[in-house]
Amino acid sequence: MKYLKYLKEMDPASKSIIQIILTYPIVKVMFWYRIAHFLYLKKLYLISSIIMYRVRRKTGIEIHPGAQIGKNLFIDHGMGVVIGETTIIGNNCTIYQGAVLGGTGKEKGKRHPTIKDNVLIGAGAIILGNITIHDNVKIGANAVVLSDVPKNVTIVGPKGTIIKKTIYNQ
Repeated sequence: MKYLKYLKEMDPASKSIIQIILTYPIVKVMFWYRIAHFLYLKKLYLISSIIMYRVRRKTGIEIHPGAQIGKNLFIDHGMGVVIGETTIIGNNCTIYQGAVLGGTGKEKGKRHPTIKDNVLIGAGAIILGNITIHDNVKIGANAVVLSDVPKNVTIVGPKGTIIKKTIYNQ
């Protein structure tokens, strides 16, 4: 129930908790992700992958069951969001449609980003590789981020340029 209240607080377009339960894909995605992640940790890789494959087909949001996700992830208009296997996402993060948290294809082991707390990832942003996005970062739409980002900054543009330090209130 806390999660549903958080989603209502985060989305000014939400009208009620019932609307969120019935129409927000993130609710279904996170419900099934938690089950699939549990199964993945028990080394039931096939069944966890099948669950998340079905979730992707229904919602357009692809989360690998091996990803680690903290509390209160909000994926708004989630179509096309991809979250890779070794991704770690902290608490109170927001991701918009078309964002990719992926690997570069050149790494072994930890190959996807670590996203710390209170990070906002704009529509179409691409974050690749074993990098860390620190607390309170805002990544603009269509930014491409290939290296670590310090906390309290805003990133924009195709080369992921820091434009300002921000004080993030949440």
